[in-house]
Amino acid sequence: MHYQLTRNGQSYGPYTLDDLRRYLASGNVLPTDLVKNDDMPEWLPVSQVLAGSASPGPETALPADAGVPSSTYPGADANYAQPAYAPAVSPAMAASAYPDAPNLHWGLVLLFGLLTGTLFMFIWNLVIAAWLKRVQPNASSLFYYLGYGVLTLIQLGVAIPSTLHAVMSPGVHMAYSPVGSILGLIAWILKLVARFSQRASLEEHFNTVEPVGLRLSAAMTFFFGGLYFQYHLNHINAMKQAARYGAPRAY
Repeated sequence: MHYQLTRNGQSYGPYTLDDLRRYLASGNVLPTDLVKNDDMPEWLPVSQVLAGSASPGPETALPADAGVPSSTYPGADANYAQPAYAPAVSPAMAASAYPDAPNLHWGLVLLFGLLTGTLFMFIWNLVIAAWLKRVQPNASSLFYYLGYGVLTLIQLGVAIPSTLHAVMSPGVHMAYSPVGSILGLIAWILKLVARFSQRASLEEHFNTVEPVGLRLSAAMTFFFGGLYFQYHLNHINAMKQAARYGAPRAY
């Protein structure tokens, strides 16, 4: 059994019940979205249909002649139903309810990061992670970045007293702190986990609900993290802006 879904006058689908459950869990479908199949006399909220359905079973495959659905996810049009990696921004995506990504130019992000000793980079990573959590509810990079920040502060709290003592006492060498070193290592690992978690969430979002065919290099993610992500987010925002004014651009 397949269902059509409607939101804000736009039609999506068809979906199986398993599709609806999965997209509802990921936040791509809302409980208040309306769905209907050929046997239903009227449109009903997704939450009501799923509440009255049987337990999940094997996902039903679409028949070969089912045709191209009006869209695969709310926010995408038929041009992006298949494949997952799409070549350009659709008008539906440009008018999407999803807020645009933070759009400070990557060059300014780099400049402010250099001027503030990477403090701005940490804050900007939090800004991107907070936005990503809004558009991709299963994104977890925000929590990893917060953990990294907390551990870094604790590490500084451990290191500062011995550093001040060494500075204020001539001839005294700064003592090695194994606790500070361990905290620093854990913080560095958390930062890497945050980067790669953010990479996975960005690729998921921009190849499903707002498909532009985003692919992010693992090596660039490792070395440049948020700066590398911001470069791509600037480009995606420019594509969406162009599409809003009737001049779609390829990614």
